[in-house]
Amino acid sequence: MSKAFTSHGFISSGFFNLTPSEAYLEATENGAVIVDVREERLTGYKNFKVPGLIHLPKSRIHSEYSTLPLDLPLIIADSVGLRSHDVMEFLLDKGFKNIANLAGGIVEWEHDGLPLDIDITEQLDGSCTCQLRPRHKKRQ
Repeated sequence: MSKAFTSHGFISSGFFNLTPSEAYLEATENGAVIVDVREERLTGYKNFKVPGLIHLPKSRIHSEYSTLPLDLPLIIADSVGLRSHDVMEFLLDKGFKNIANLAGGIVEWEHDGLPLDIDITEQLDGSCTCQLRPRHKKRQ
């Protein structure tokens, strides 16, 4: 278990996890940093609204993990909490100690009514992933 997250959280799938409310508290009051590992195409519409948010897509974590701060607690987040498990495993193997997984990702974050930055012009529409396209055109 992480030394940084001692007053709350839970172990699941072998990793230390925080609920969205716990993660929000850690990020806004205790100096933790949320590391959003969603791919760039998924971050245009909705983002976590917290200080110090870091976007580092899972596809780049192997080559850029050394850019993450070692002196701050990190909360690894994605869309629903699945891909972040791979990143947690990788970072633990690289010696990161003060890390936690955001249970439920940004989906549960939004469900809990926590702050989001939303850019409606980036909202996607389509009946399947292969047909996704912008729902709204950006105004010039």
